[in-house]
Amino acid sequence: MMDTANRLSKLTISLHWIVAILIVVLCAVGLYMTRAEAWSLYPIHKSLGVLVLIIAIVRIIWRIINGWPVAAANYTSLEQVTAKIIKWALILGTIALPLSGMLFSAASGHGFGLFGLVLVPAQHIPGNPAEVLAYSEFWANTGETMHHVSAYVLIAAILLHMAGAFKHHFIDKDATLKRMLGK
Repeated sequence: MMDTANRLSKLTISLHWIVAILIVVLCAVGLYMTRAEAWSLYPIHKSLGVLVLIIAIVRIIWRIINGWPVAAANYTSLEQVTAKIIKWALILGTIALPLSGMLFSAASGHGFGLFGLVLVPAQHIPGNPAEVLAYSEFWANTGETMHHVSAYVLIAAILLHMAGAFKHHFIDKDATLKRMLGK
């Protein structure tokens, strides 16, 4: 079940791809819904964000228990440092993005839940249930800013991570990408 130098465990591979796919979908949906004002997508977006946080925490715990995968080949110190920075940006981003979204949603009075299970209730204005009252304007604004910044940082880190994976596969011709695909 643990990773080896030649093979990553099914759990490592599964956690990687589940988080990756959910984050990419959430970023795409988040960009779409803010630009198109597609308010009906927010409950799904928030639920998937909570789910990503849970899975990302499991992934971090697994990484602590299992350790980092051994490099598939020898790389320059610049490549090693760059890879570590991008890996940390990805890990921290998968935590910062959902947490900041939850802070934004909760503090702004909109609340959030997990597929119908209310985790933080909305705070509706008495006499006008269509409107919400912020619990804290400061924390709502802070959460919103953190959510936007962490989304763009995470998108950049994902693109760099993908470029690195393609470099490993097509230029270095090593087993890095193949291992993450379970081969």
